[in-house]
Amino acid sequence: MAGRQVVWLKAEAPAKPAPGLPCNGCGVCCAAAPCPLSRLLLKHRAGPCPALEWEAPRYRCGLLRSPGHHLPRLPRWAEPLFRRLARRYLAIGHGCDSLATTEEDR
Repeated sequence: MAGRQVVWLKAEAPAKPAPGLPCNGCGVCCAAAPCPLSRLLLKHRAGPCPALEWEAPRYRCGLLRSPGHHLPRLPRWAEPLFRRLARRYLAIGHGCDSLATTEEDR
């Protein structure tokens, strides 16, 4: 089927919230495509973000959770500043901005 993408997520992950509702860690957006930060820093262009991490019962951004693991050249002292800037750049905490639909949405 054209225009359709399959992403694999843990069955325990929460269902994707509607756009604008608070993020619940469903992982759909990061599994469908890398965010601008992942594209810029990890040079990842398609498919699931390599920094998407499972921390039961939800997915988390590894760039925020463990930036030193994904960005080994980032000095440890700079991690708090990086986290703050990344949260702002990605508008984390401002609601779901993914327009992806899931089987549950149908």
